[in-house]
Amino acid sequence: MLGRLFIRAPVMSHDVPRYGWKVDFDHKFPDLRTPTYVPRFKQILQLLPLIFRYIFYMLYCFIKGQKPIMDFFFPIKSKHMYGVPVGGIGGGTIGRGFKGEFCRYQVIPGMYEYETIQANQFIVNIQDINNTTVYNNVLSCLKCNNKTLYNWKWDFPANQAKYTGLYPRSWSEYFIPEHDIKLICKQISPVIPNNYKDSSIPGGVFIWTVENNSDQQYFVSLIFTFASGIGVPTYSTGLASCQPFNLNEEGTEVAGSLIHNCYKNMNCTYVVGGLIKEGVTFSQLNFDPNSNGMTISKSLKLFGELRDTQLDNNNLYMRNKEVASAICIKQCLSPNSSKSYEFGLFIDMPKIKFPKSNIEYLRYYTKFFGNNGKAGPKLMHYSMKNYKNWEYEIENWQNPILNDLLLPDWYKSAIFNEVYFIADGGTVWLLPLKEDCNRFNSTDPRYEYGYFGYLEGHEYRMYNTYDVHFYASFTLAKLWPKLQACIQYQFRDTIDNSLNIIRKHLACGKKGLRKYKYSVPHDLGDPEEDPFNLVNAYLVHDVSEWRDLNLKFVLQCYRDYTEFGDTKYLVDMFPQIKNVMKKALTWDTDGDGMIENSGTADQTFDTWIMTGVSAYCGSLWLAALYCTVQIANILKQEDISEKYLTILNKAKESYNAILWNGEYYDFDSSGQYHSKSIMANQLCGEWYLKCCGAK
Repeated sequence: MLGRLFIRAPVMSHDVPRYGWKVDFDHKFPDLRTPTYVPRFKQILQLLPLIFRYIFYMLYCFIKGQKPIMDFFFPIKSKHMYGVPVGGIGGGTIGRGFKGEFCRYQVIPGMYEYETIQANQFIVNIQDINNTTVYNNVLSCLKCNNKTLYNWKWDFPANQAKYTGLYPRSWSEYFIPEHDIKLICKQISPVIPNNYKDSSIPGGVFIWTVENNSDQQYFVSLIFTFASGIGVPTYSTGLASCQPFNLNEEGTEVAGSLIHNCYKNMNCTYVVGGLIKEGVTFSQLNFDPNSNGMTISKSLKLFGELRDTQLDNNNLYMRNKEVASAICIKQCLSPNSSKSYEFGLFIDMPKIKFPKSNIEYLRYYTKFFGNNGKAGPKLMHYSMKNYKNWEYEIENWQNPILNDLLLPDWYKSAIFNEVYFIADGGTVWLLPLKEDCNRFNSTDPRYEYGYFGYLEGHEYRMYNTYDVHFYASFTLAKLWPKLQACIQYQFRDTIDNSLNIIRKHLACGKKGLRKYKYSVPHDLGDPEEDPFNLVNAYLVHDVSEWRDLNLKFVLQCYRDYTEFGDTKYLVDMFPQIKNVMKKALTWDTDGDGMIENSGTADQTFDTWIMTGVSAYCGSLWLAALYCTVQIANILKQEDISEKYLTILNKAKESYNAILWNGEYYDFDSSGQYHSKSIMANQLCGEWYLKCCGAK
């Protein structure tokens, strides 16, 4: 807010949007909320068997050297700092703090390190007409730890900077009143509906606008520094190194540094660079991220650019356990003028392996940029040529919502900012294996779009958890329908198979198969194991009899058809639709057409036990019956249509007779004290049908 008091009217209009998540850099959250709570004593007693079995499970994970899929002893805690992350879909992401930090690294597939690396920064340096440095500062409000890089200046006033997040873009505004200079950093990740090539790019660009609103001429340098690693040394295998690059093609020149890393024996290169254009002075310097930072600060003070003052030549090659590189773009700004500075950051990790798999996968972006680990310059060059097109496509997507006067401001922010999880949900997007391509039929989207997985949550490490993907899938179905189709085909292929691995379920202590035939799996696996092959990583409950999973498969098939209009898709899904519905019919224990819950954790709300007919599962069952009838009609399967239409009519009567109390539907038919409760999501099936256009 203070910036408005001392900054003159800008000489150019910049595009910081009216809508989005807006805070000053000195913002403090009033409520330090936590997702955890201490259960009541009675609840603890009920949970004791589960707690003991969970302790043994944690010990097993510790001995095996693997992370548990859910860690309740050391849960992830929000740091109240995060903004819009950097990165496209499926190739890794790097989190950004709203105060300018680079934090939260998802480079190893599906795994996160919640670290803030001090060496990863933007720095501004301002020289006057006499080439004397008059201003220098790190452009974040991160406090120096006084152990490393303490020769840099770390005191940018938090009340002179503002942040706006509107995914997949963000804007950071910095005000320097003593020189009448304003800086705006626009961060753009290519997360673009229906643009599968560009959305797979593992990185993003930072487009800086520097406004000189004074009557003085200044030389303004922006420096982008970046270090190897992900904040912890645990997974690093081998030394890191820096290598310069330059690529000048088709009238566009980019240059920068390739920072080579290796994590769990998977080669990874950070690509840090910028656009070289007329009027730009580009310089580059490597440095030790654990040093005092004098190499960088001294060079900027003396020259306003990067030179190796110790060796008298730029040490472009560097190899060590930890390395870092800085690139600098310097331009002259006349009075009352502005200039743009373009930087990019990318993660080139083309080949990945999961810990319990011998399969080497290629990330999806390698389809367009190559898999030899040398895609960095191409990624930088392509992005600098195309980021304006990205913005055009992003605005075409977002403007109908942003310009709708009937929608509240909070909604316009939330509807786009919540999409971040498509990229920053531990997401992997992989090319199909050759042996799989040989068995895919011509209508299988995986042949072209590969395998796709995103976690249930950072703290619930399972890919494509189906009971909740049921809700989240609307984002994919609306924006990236081919990825939604790929997920459906992945689940379809599991339905008719069993996974004959015996294990003990933590909640009940009983042993059972990891996957039973004709049951839709809970998830497609854990990135710490062998996902897409070892499905059902979830081991708290036996999910083979969960009432909602099979039904949600049918509902998504029909919903997807209403979105895509692809009859071939229904043809491919129909055999499994029949199988999961046949399985679901076994849950109708009294022959009244309506399925019953078992009085155990047998649906997604696993701590809300349902017994007998339940409003939630019952509504899903009615909706699944309706969808099966509609699909059978579309495919001209009259016998199937008639069969399930008869059951549907019977089930509707039972549902109303058992649960309707004259005012609303009861929670369930158990007659217990909670049966008269109203569950907010209990008519989910009806809602889903309305989303499909049913009346």
